[in-house]
Amino acid sequence: MIGIIGIVALLTVLGLSLLVTRIATVALTLTGLSHEAARFQARSAFTGTGFTTSEAEHAVNHPVRRRIIMSLMLLRSAGIVTILLSLILSFVGAEDGSGKLYRLLWLVGGVAVLWLLSASRWVDRFVRYVMTWALKRWTDLDVRDYVGLLRLSGDYVIRELHMDEGDWLVGRTLSDCRLRQEGVSIIGIYRRNGNYVGVPRGDTTIHAGDVLVLYGRAEALKKLDRRRQGGAGDQDHSAAVDDEQRRMAEQNREEAAYERVRRDFPKGSS
Repeated sequence: MIGIIGIVALLTVLGLSLLVTRIATVALTLTGLSHEAARFQARSAFTGTGFTTSEAEHAVNHPVRRRIIMSLMLLRSAGIVTILLSLILSFVGAEDGSGKLYRLLWLVGGVAVLWLLSASRWVDRFVRYVMTWALKRWTDLDVRDYVGLLRLSGDYVIRELHMDEGDWLVGRTLSDCRLRQEGVSIIGIYRRNGNYVGVPRGDTTIHAGDVLVLYGRAEALKKLDRRRQGGAGDQDHSAAVDDEQRRMAEQNREEAAYERVRRDFPKGSS
């Protein structure tokens, strides 16, 4: 009986731990972190791993994010001890090997179910809805859906690119990069010293250690992230410009066709 109670207690604690990290991920996302960064920081804080990254600095320098991470650290202390005690109790009283195997199967099955629930998009949407409502109701945290406001669709995304020595963009001004010709816009730049340059101008220089916030097609941003300095990088830029020109020509043809349809079928006609 004690073993069954231990398994139930262990699964309950694991379920609550997954729920807590999911809630923390949503809360961190609503403060402006990307989903990947928020999930990493939430799990890092809850497990006590403690990676030192620029993302971690952005988290601890933000007052709301800092409170969320501190809460995770406090919950972690109690959670780990409870999990260990429950795991020990799970196998207490199982004298023979078959009893231990039976309990182990129950334990593995329960963990698998919890894992599937933690990866469920439906659960993620539900938790996000509840968290957004709660934060609007009881806090003054900015919980606007920026993806919805920007109406990102198709393959257009907003991404962060970390600049390293040797990257094609490093050492260039924005006007020299001519990223707009590739269909890419720089929304902002996080400097290594913590400063943020919003809507940077053409004479702004990109340095190693900067984090660029970019808007554009996902594939274009991936290629830009892999581009290195030198002749090969310049050729990649020219090829990206040619691709964008072809894409814009196709888009212009589609827009012209749409305008012809609007003229032929005015609003209100059947």
